[in-house]
Amino acid sequence: MNTQEINVGIDTSSTQLDIYVRPSGQFFSVKNDKEGIKNAVKDIQALKPSRVLIESTGRLELEFVITAHKAGLPIVVCNPGQVRQFAKAAGRIAKTDKLDAMDIAHYGEAMKPRLSSIKPEKLRAISDLLTVRSQCLEMSTMQKNRLKRMPRTVHKPIQNILKSIKKELDSIDKQLNKLVDSVSERRQKRDLLLSAKGVGNVLAYTLMSELPELGTLNRKQIAALVGIAPMNRDSGSYQGKRYIRGGRHRVRTVLFVSMMSAIQCHPKLKPMYERMVAAGKPKKVALIACMRKQLTILNVMVKNNTYWDETMV
Repeated sequence: MNTQEINVGIDTSSTQLDIYVRPSGQFFSVKNDKEGIKNAVKDIQALKPSRVLIESTGRLELEFVITAHKAGLPIVVCNPGQVRQFAKAAGRIAKTDKLDAMDIAHYGEAMKPRLSSIKPEKLRAISDLLTVRSQCLEMSTMQKNRLKRMPRTVHKPIQNILKSIKKELDSIDKQLNKLVDSVSERRQKRDLLLSAKGVGNVLAYTLMSELPELGTLNRKQIAALVGIAPMNRDSGSYQGKRYIRGGRHRVRTVLFVSMMSAIQCHPKLKPMYERMVAAGKPKKVALIACMRKQLTILNVMVKNNTYWDETMV
């Protein structure tokens, strides 16, 4: 181990950042606000770390990540599940804020994860709007289900809620279009994706925001990144079923929803789905295979900067 390599692990909460420096063992805490983050970044810069690691916790880590990235720190946004599995493998059962920060720093030293890229501000805005849009759709589904179950005496307020949600969805879609139209490079990529059969605005925006690697990896790598590549479960003479796991949940979910429509009319995916089901494959397996095929097609389109072509494989 190179003892000169410095890894800084940061455990995040809504009010506090707990910071551990490995291998020196230095530990300190700051408030998770602008002033606390500013002081933490200044102190960490003085250490000249190899990596500054912080877990992905939704949005609690975002302010620190953006500030640290602007300051030129080598930031790594970690998967909390992977860090916890690493800690258990290292024999750590106890869990406190300080121990979590220690485990994050140890994970960085041992696993040497690659540095994270930070989305441009407009892409972050697109990602936030997509999250809110998804939540609006969930609320709409809940209210529609209530409309079926509840008596007519309460239908009017439910219908009013549905109208409000529809209004907000229209507003969000306009904001999304305006954001993308303001950047020529993003507009071109959106139009390219939308040219493909089975791709709508939500899938195109999700891919642009949550899968920037699209077009830079091969088909196996991009499928594994999204979490739709079957993983082997073999040992000795035992050959288990292949399962998908991990990956980018939001991309996979949107891709799955779009595929439910695509298998009804897509010139390539519909025959593929029907052929697999006719051969005895479970419908979900056939759907995942079609998702993988769709992602492969989009990956090739972006890589070659070409629009949809019926002959594309």
